[in-house]
Amino acid sequence: MKQQNNKMKHLRRFWNWLLGKTTIDEKIEAKVDEVVEEVKERVDRIKEEVADVKAAAKEVASQAKEVVEAAKGKKRRGRPKKK
Repeated sequence: MKQQNNKMKHLRRFWNWLLGKTTIDEKIEAKVDEVVEEVKERVDRIKEEVADVKAAAKEVASQAKEVVEAAKGKKRRGRPKKK
C-alpha cells in the first residue's frame, strides 16, 4: 500500500512537472491570434478593392451607354465648346 502511494505521488509530481513545461496551448493561441489579425487585414483590403471595382464598373456602364447613344446619332455630352 505504501509503495502504491509512493508511485502515485511520483506520478502526480511528474504529471505536474510535465504540465508546467507544456506551452503548446499558449503557442497555438498566439499563432491563432496572428492568423486572425492577418485574415482581418486581408478582408479589409479585399473590401477596398471590391469598392474600387464597383466604381470602375459603374464608369464602364456609363461609358457603354454613351457609346449606344453615339451609335443612335445623339450628340456627345460633356463640356460645351468655347467660343
